[in-house]
Amino acid sequence: MSKILIFDSGVGGISIYKAIKEQLPNADYLYLFDNAYFPYGELDPEFLVERVCQLVGYMYEKHKPDLVVIACNSASTLVLPALRQRFPIAFVGVVPAIKPAALQSKKKSIGLLATPGTVSREYTQLLVSEHAQDCQIDMIGTTSLVLQAENKLYGHTVDLDEISAVVSKWQDPDNSPDVVVLGCTHFPLLICELEIILGEHIKFIDSGNAIASRVKDILGESSLLAGQRNSGKAFCTKIQAQKKLTLLFNEIGLSQPLYIDV
Repeated sequence: MSKILIFDSGVGGISIYKAIKEQLPNADYLYLFDNAYFPYGELDPEFLVERVCQLVGYMYEKHKPDLVVIACNSASTLVLPALRQRFPIAFVGVVPAIKPAALQSKKKSIGLLATPGTVSREYTQLLVSEHAQDCQIDMIGTTSLVLQAENKLYGHTVDLDEISAVVSKWQDPDNSPDVVVLGCTHFPLLICELEIILGEHIKFIDSGNAIASRVKDILGESSLLAGQRNSGKAFCTKIQAQKKLTLLFNEIGLSQPLYIDV
């Protein structure tokens, strides 16, 4: 039975966890979120690389995962080379789904909704130049929607007016993209709100299923073997007494988040 570590700055990586678990129900899961430094989208790049390597190193020593998923676009577009150099295990990153968006866009007009960090990364520009040269790309970098998604999972009310203000330029069907890439793992959590605000003229794409398939391919047959069925373990870097979050984690097969002092 394979052991998979899923890492994010907050609880948005749950969208990736669910997609992987649907394809690999028998794996042993660890979920770590760095809420002490949430959100990652505006952190200094050098600090972000060292922070992620520090946390992954701690989990590698303590729990020996077979594979690590960096379920954060902001981190994945920056830290994967350093992680692969330092640790002898497989890493899968979550990056904006530019390639499938370019293939599915009939107007050849694509929107990217992501964090400021992801929008500005050289890696994101490389994805566009490699896979969407024939498309017009309109990018929106936002931290407020990351906070909205996180608050939603904690049971707080979503501010539709704030979301509408962020994506207002896409509300006109005649001048909007027909495909929008959700370039942050938090944003699938707001899909219902985005559909209400933007309507049916936009198709939304995220990386969840593609990441799950990639994890399954890397782990091979061992990922399909059934072992002792334990509840997945969740870890956080800041203590938060949130009954709603504990209930949510229990519903999806994860323990109450355990605090690690890293």
